[in-house]
Amino acid sequence: MYKLIDAFPKQLKEALEIGRKAQLKSPGGPYTNVVITGLGGSGIGGRIAAQLVQGEAKCPIEVYNNYYLPGYVGPKSLVIACSYSGNTEETLAAMEQAMNKGARVCVITSGGTMLEIARTKGLDHVVIPGGNPPRTMLAYSLVQQFFLLRHFGIIDDGFEDAITGAADLLEQQKGTVKGAAQDLTEKLLGKRLVIYSESNTEAVSIRFRQQVNENSKELCWHHAIPEMNHNELVGWAGGRDDIAVVLFRHKEDHERTQVRMEINKEVFARHTPHIFEVWSKGDTAYARQLYLINIGDWISYYWAEKKGVDPAEIDVINMLKGKLAEVK
Repeated sequence: MYKLIDAFPKQLKEALEIGRKAQLKSPGGPYTNVVITGLGGSGIGGRIAAQLVQGEAKCPIEVYNNYYLPGYVGPKSLVIACSYSGNTEETLAAMEQAMNKGARVCVITSGGTMLEIARTKGLDHVVIPGGNPPRTMLAYSLVQQFFLLRHFGIIDDGFEDAITGAADLLEQQKGTVKGAAQDLTEKLLGKRLVIYSESNTEAVSIRFRQQVNENSKELCWHHAIPEMNHNELVGWAGGRDDIAVVLFRHKEDHERTQVRMEINKEVFARHTPHIFEVWSKGDTAYARQLYLINIGDWISYYWAEKKGVDPAEIDVINMLKGKLAEVK
């Protein structure tokens, strides 16, 4: 796990090369909507991508983490199915619905049933390296989302340079990132983690939560501001000093959200002294979000190390899949 997280900057550049070499058919279109379907480590890339391009996308992009697709999916829809193993049953079910509805379907996977279907049906597909936990292959699945969105006319150029710059930054800042992650991990040990960010970067908070769940074997939760100011902030009346708050912040966050965060910190401080801010670095939104993702990944690893648990182990998920396989 250490080596895989450490390789994140390199993976981003390798993913760019894979995307550039992808053999895709004529884009067709125009498309009235995009639906990205995937779960867990395979699905989070779609959510991050949709968030990053929301300001330039030519049509709505939605992410579905379920067996189902929305009713509006049809011949003018683009559906991106992402399953690292190629065998995620929910994603395969959604993919079948998309084909039945006449949508343009394309696939991101390392193999499995999904790749077999894509080749048999003549669907556009991008093959990424296999053999590792899906959550450690985020760079590959995420970057392909941008290539597909550009190919099908949903976004313009610019992401390749931004991702290259982000990878360079992470390589240059590797020691600083690891050090910051180790310091924060020490402060989180023995606490229940709560993660907050502006709504525009909520997907980064989700990624951090997922990594803490899987790698650190810890329960935690996240919410986004300003939405949480209309509900969860009241719940802090039940806050305790064994809760630790991490706020992911950007200097580019909306100015009113920045004010809200400062007031929120005052509320949190009535109940817990454990309030920590992690500020992003980078010249682009891509760099800033990837920077925070990398810090979160490292925290989840160091947390597991401090607890003496295996960050790669997911026996309970494998048990669930085994029991599901018994149900015909």
